[in-house]
Amino acid sequence: MKVRKATLKDFDKLVQFQVEMAHETEGIELQLDPLEKGVKAVLNDPSKGQYYIAEINNKVVASLLTTFEWSDWRNGTILWIQSVYVMPKYRRRGVYRTMYAHIKSMVLTSDNLNGIRLYADKKNLAAHKTYENLGMNQDHYITFEWLK
Repeated sequence: MKVRKATLKDFDKLVQFQVEMAHETEGIELQLDPLEKGVKAVLNDPSKGQYYIAEINNKVVASLLTTFEWSDWRNGTILWIQSVYVMPKYRRRGVYRTMYAHIKSMVLTSDNLNGIRLYADKKNLAAHKTYENLGMNQDHYITFEWLK
């Protein structure tokens, strides 16, 4: 298995994965126009985030997105993991574990990165278990949101 930064060549697969993930985890049917523009915006502007791809035998089987949160308390950046998708056939085979290890290694070897955060739907207990098995814990913050 190989984990690498996504490129514009991965655009179609990234869009497909986001559509499938939103439908599967939250029952949401994403509108393609804003989704495609959003994925392309990240691929064209690394200050917005970075997609990572997992490949097995040169086949793209998973992706995730990291975005940035500045922490004045830590004088550094926290990476947020978002938009995680692993193709069903490849789940429970260490794909996400390998991707997480790749991101964690980046944080451990960087003077500017200070940690990793992510959020999961409250009802997605399988995801919770996966993250806990990797040593992550539910922090003491509650996430609130307002979305247009």
